[in-house]
Amino acid sequence: MQDTCHGNPVPDTPEMILLKMRETIHISIIAFLSVLLFPFPAAGQMPGQHKDRSYYENQVISAVERYDAQDFKGASDMLEDVVAGDPENDAAHYYLGLSSFCLKDFAKAEKELKTAVQLDSMNFWYRYRLALVYSATDRKELTIAMYEDLLRDFPKKSDLYYNLIDLYLSDGQSDKALETLSQIEAVSGKNDATAMTRFQLLARLGKQKEAYESLEEYNKEYSSPQVLSVLGDYQMSMYNDSTALRYYDEALDISPGYAPAVLGKAEALRVTRRYDGYFSIINRFLADDTVPAAGKCDYLKAVMQQSDPMFLKSFMERVDTMFTNAVAAHPKDSSVLVTAGIYFFGTDREGKALEYLRQNMDIYPESLSAAANYIEVLMYTGNWDALASESEKSFRKFPQETAFLEMSSMAYYNKGEYGKVLDNCRTILSVAAGDSLKTLTAYSTMGDMYHQLGENAKAYKAYDSALKINASYAPVLNNYAFYLSMEGRKLKKAAAMSKITVDQEPDNPTYLDTYAWILYLMGKPEEAKPLFKHAMLYGGKDSVVILDHYAEVLYALKEYDLAMVYWTQASMKNNNEIPDLDRRIKERKEAIRK
Repeated sequence: MQDTCHGNPVPDTPEMILLKMRETIHISIIAFLSVLLFPFPAAGQMPGQHKDRSYYENQVISAVERYDAQDFKGASDMLEDVVAGDPENDAAHYYLGLSSFCLKDFAKAEKELKTAVQLDSMNFWYRYRLALVYSATDRKELTIAMYEDLLRDFPKKSDLYYNLIDLYLSDGQSDKALETLSQIEAVSGKNDATAMTRFQLLARLGKQKEAYESLEEYNKEYSSPQVLSVLGDYQMSMYNDSTALRYYDEALDISPGYAPAVLGKAEALRVTRRYDGYFSIINRFLADDTVPAAGKCDYLKAVMQQSDPMFLKSFMERVDTMFTNAVAAHPKDSSVLVTAGIYFFGTDREGKALEYLRQNMDIYPESLSAAANYIEVLMYTGNWDALASESEKSFRKFPQETAFLEMSSMAYYNKGEYGKVLDNCRTILSVAAGDSLKTLTAYSTMGDMYHQLGENAKAYKAYDSALKINASYAPVLNNYAFYLSMEGRKLKKAAAMSKITVDQEPDNPTYLDTYAWILYLMGKPEEAKPLFKHAMLYGGKDSVVILDHYAEVLYALKEYDLAMVYWTQASMKNNNEIPDLDRRIKERKEAIRK
């Protein structure tokens, strides 16, 4: 259904706009003739004493201008004056109805449109818009009845048939929907649109076999690449590849470049392992610069996502050619360049991926997404120098996008340049003042960096600033608590903060480790043990630190054998993460022997 108001999903049809123009022209001619014939008031008639027909016609013209400018209240006020003085003016009632509709006064809209229909019952648009009011107020029976009446009087209005089909389907009247489709064919003849609509209707009703049979019948009378391609797809789904290929070839005989048939045939050849034929056809398709880039991207993405990994590995060079052909055909199309970049990155050719994404960023320097795509791949490559440099360039170009500074911070962190990370955080705080999430993240990162620099007092001050924004922010609470425990101070405060994180995420092994370790430091190994056992179930065994902590707790509980099991696992995983681990394990073993 179509709407009349600005901002609604579907605009007026061309016919509706034309009607408005005709009505306005008609009114303007009447007004113009009135001025020519009666340029001055009659003897004894003072302005304002009597408003003749031309006055109201001019008022309607002005109201329509306001309506078209979306001043529905202004239009409505003017039209109220017109219908009060000239109640037989059907155009005034019509536009007053439309204005009321846009003002959400549906009762008024219905009343005025009904009056317009009474004054001119054969005006298509008056009745059509009244049907819209019925539809908007969810009165399907009245909407359907109005459409049926309109079709009786205007049988060649093809849009009405399709709207009525939708209405019948929404009302569960599938038989009437099919009947209406037959009426379209009786009036306008069969065509691809009616054939595909019948197919979709039957399929929607769960009559798959009948749906395809209807296309077969249509295909006997008419040659349609669209129908032939759908039939080919169906035969492929039934594993009848030879029949499918026959349909695709027939479609391509009619329209050699018809994309669905080209892709269907290519897929049939690929599935049946006739790769030479497949690559020949698909590369002609991808290299054809008359085929829209969007369809090619959809296909190439499907190849990446759905193909057997062995296919991509075995035919990598030939698949590479598919992507380079698409780029050659559309060298400045952003979606093609990004698709190629993702493909080469996904197949471990990071340099090639960056080449395409850089090209896209250079062609579209004002595109935020182009810059973000390039920088994201730089991050995954671990090229920290390039990541820092390009992220800062992008931030200068897009100064409100602090995510670029966060990427720069990641690069500097991995380079060990913690001071530069702090500089970025200060910039974020100045740029994002008022944005609680960005500010929270900045303070959190500052706390971590100050700790790395050994400036714990400043770290705790930054964490306190973060917790003023969000007192239950788990990453800050966890780090704050853990660093306090490393200093062996304010353990009660540390335990209280850490418990909040475990309550929030009871299966997070890092949070469990922090809380359990603080309990151990407070002399409560019995309470710490079940927390460590839980952490072991959720990834704790992958952490050298958690294994070491658990072993210490078991050792304190005199469960020496089990403690040594976990220390052995920790020692095997340790990559100098805990420099003194082996020495401590040796000391514990010697202490046990004594």
